[in-house]
Order: sequence, then C-alpha cells, then structure tokens
Amino acid sequence: MTRVVRVHALGGPEELRIDDVELPPPGPNEVRVAVKTIGLNRAEAMLRAGTYIESPALPSGLGLEAAGIVERVGADVTHFVPGDAVSVVPPPSMVRWPAYGEQATFPARLLVKHPSTLGWEEAAALWMQYVTAYGALIDLANITAGECVVITAASSSVGLAAIQIANRIGAVPIAVTRSSAKEGRLVAAGAAHVIASDEEDLLARLTAIAGSEAIRVVFDPIGGPAFGPLTAAMARGGILIEYGALSPEPTPFPIGAVLAKSLTLRGYLIHEIVADDDRLAAAKAFVLSGLETGALRPVIDRVFAFDDIVAAHRYLETNAQFGKIVVRVQGGGVGTRLPSLLKGGAGGGLQPSGFDSREDAILRLWRHRAAKGATHPCPSLKGGALLGKNGALTARPRLPSRC
Repeated sequence: MTRVVRVHALGGPEELRIDDVELPPPGPNEVRVAVKTIGLNRAEAMLRAGTYIESPALPSGLGLEAAGIVERVGADVTHFVPGDAVSVVPPPSMVRWPAYGEQATFPARLLVKHPSTLGWEEAAALWMQYVTAYGALIDLANITAGECVVITAASSSVGLAAIQIANRIGAVPIAVTRSSAKEGRLVAAGAAHVIASDEEDLLARLTAIAGSEAIRVVFDPIGGPAFGPLTAAMARGGILIEYGALSPEPTPFPIGAVLAKSLTLRGYLIHEIVADDDRLAAAKAFVLSGLETGALRPVIDRVFAFDDIVAAHRYLETNAQFGKIVVRVQGGGVGTRLPSLLKGGAGGGLQPSGFDSREDAILRLWRHRAAKGATHPCPSLKGGALLGKNGALTARPRLPSRC
C-alpha cells in the first residue's frame, strides 16, 4: 500500500484527501518512482475544481510534476534502473499518471535523470515551467536577440521561466503583473521592464517601451480584456501565444487588430511538445544545457509537507506566490546550488519558506555562509551587525541596490 492524494468531489482544496491504495506494477515502458517532491501547478487546482480539460472519474488522482528515485521498471525499459534519481516531464494525462503520492508510475520516455547538484525541490520545479515556456518562445515563436517579448502572469513559475529563456536568447523580456508589489523581484529575476496592469495603462506603457505596434511575441495564460491592449501593441505579423484561460471575464476577439496586422492568435499547451519525440528531445536538451550553464534557475516560492497538501492548494489559489510551490513527500533538501537561494530556492538543507523580499533571501543565504565562517562582503550595509552567534539575525539591514 502507498499513500496518494485523491479528489473525492469537485470543489475546493478541502476535497483533497490522502488515501491508502495499492498501485499496480508498472506496465510496459513505464517506471515506478518513489516520490521525493511534487511541483504544484494551476492545472491541478483546475482539475480539482472541475474546470480542467480532463474530466476525472471520482475519486481521482492528480498531479503533473514530481522528482524521486526509480523503484521498479516495466518491460522494455532500458534507460533506467532502480536507484536512478529522476524528474518527470508532465504526462499527457494526470488522471492516468497522477504524481501526488509517495509512489507514482510514469511513462519512461518522460523521465529525465537530473544532475547530482540539483536539489529535490528544484528537480520538481523544472519541466512544466521550462518546457511550456520553451515550446512557446523557442519552438513556436523562435524569438531572437534584441526583440521585445511580452510575458504576462510574469511572477508565475512559467512566467519566470519565460523571462530566463528570453534573457538566454538575448531578447528583451517585458513582464506584466497585476500590481507593483512584485516589481523588484521581477527585475531581480531578469525582467527588463515591469508593467503593473492594474495600476498602469497597459497599451501606453508597451508603446513607451517598445514603440508603436512593435511587439512581435506575446506569451499569455490569462485572456480576458487584456487582449485588446496586447494586440493593439503588436507588430504586423506578430503572434500571441495563449496557454491558459485564467481570466474570469470574457475574452473578446480583437478582430480589427488581427485583420489589420495579420496577427496569429495561437492556442498552445505543453502536451503538443510532450507528444512529439523530436520536439521533446530538443526541449530536454535546451533545459538541461541551461541548467548546466546557470542560465536557467528554478525559483522556489514555498515548500509544504505532503500531509499539508490542502494548505498547499489553498496557498496556490491566493496567487501570492513568486515562483514554484513544492510539496516534500519524503527526504529532499539535497544539492548545494547557492544561486537558487537568492531567487527563493532550496538547497544545502535550507528550508525555503516563501521569501517575502530580496532582503530575506540574502539574509538566509548569509546565515548559511556564516555557518562556514564567512563574513558579509558589503561594506555599505547599514543597521549594525548582520549576524550574531550561530547565524542569528541581530539587526534588520537596509540593503543598497548594488548589494
């Protein structure tokens, strides 16, 4: 028997329950994984609520993203053996291959051996965000150096992945978020420009940044009334890639702009990349090389325990997160990729707990380094001593922008 999370009735987070079930052995070309960590995605909340593209028979498993240790392989599996550390590219059906559990079974073609320096939390925060953003910006839009790319819902895990990918190519990422509260973190994450759409005129700001009708690529999961100003700012022959429908308001079809400028409005889901072996292989190679060079760095917002899955889903629905929400099933916390700590990530045994600011991230990093005898390198740090014995905070500093 193994513990899994299942939806027993369509509705809110309270409909999630942890059940004991007997998993069948992995079938041909399948692998059973002892799950260490799970990455949460908006699609799982939508399935739970009954608004997803799949209609589950209840009770139903759920979950698209996990990392763990190969436990058992099915017939015809040749590239994995028990003991391999792997992460999982989202399968085409979370009802058929649910990830929320202490053990889970996946198609072998969707498993990736992850680098030994990558922590379990980071490993569960890779493939949904990076393959989604890669498929849109690289596979479909073929963005180029120097061009502006508009990224809405920019503080989501996919939005942050898109910012990193745009920077890797040399494009100019324009981040759109609802309020200015996350502006500083978006700039720190690599956004060249940040627009608070609830506080500013979206079209006016886009025009001021890029010029009149000069934006070729828009990457959007929201829809709704923003379609008007977004398409008005686009260049002739531009492409708006829509990968979600988060807006509760109707999405008007901007027929005037589409006809006048020969725009393409392209619906897109990660599944079209996952279903094609060649495109998936290219996506994996792009992501793995980006991880190796440091151009791609998963951003972890907060880590929950497996038994707190209801609280994790409630937090997901607040939209307060900056980056990925991860659930730790067993173990975790391995890896020492310190750069991820500055982004709110996990590694080296530190507990990522939803950093509220850049200050909190830096303080946590320096607690870690102080334990190794390091001193703070910034001479202009104000507010008294930063760290006392055992890394305890003795004063809240004011951090200069260059620090």
